[in-house]
Amino acid sequence: LCYASANTWSHAYIYAAEDLLEVEVPERAEYIRMVAIELQRIASHLMATGFLLNDIGAFATPLMYCFRERERILDLFEMLCGARLTLSYMRPGGVLQAAPPDFWLALNTFLQEMPGYVDELDGLITGNEIVISRMRNVGILPSDMAINCSMTGPVLRASGVAWDRRKMDPHEVYDRVEFDVPTGSV
Repeated sequence: LCYASANTWSHAYIYAAEDLLEVEVPERAEYIRMVAIELQRIASHLMATGFLLNDIGAFATPLMYCFRERERILDLFEMLCGARLTLSYMRPGGVLQAAPPDFWLALNTFLQEMPGYVDELDGLITGNEIVISRMRNVGILPSDMAINCSMTGPVLRASGVAWDRRKMDPHEVYDRVEFDVPTGSV
């Protein structure tokens, strides 16, 4: 459905098929899927951020920084299933194959290094004159309006509503992991 978020959309399809067919998924496969979905979430947010910055006139540099980190995630996907964009890793009842040992080592390295890259991106964005002048006070939705307009995901949470499907209606093993739901304030 969306090559930029192939794992996410594949999961939605597979999850629905498993529900209809009443297929049980091994716990290990659920954890592997969750890792793949969260990596896809990071990659998608990197692209959304990079292209937004490019579109508002902060040409090239922030987008290339976002691409750089997304490439590292695509390398991880390639290790999982041999593809980088049009993934078909998730299957009814599990995944294509177990993650190779090198995947876990590369994932650990990525997780250790990514916070530094987030700080680097934050430095490129939050003090950027172009970003400030073109984004300040734009697109602000009070929480009641966001709810009435059926907003979801980051847009809803940016409006101060701490609703996240992974917490409210958990799938896979999201109910077994601890994470915060970040929200903004209007």
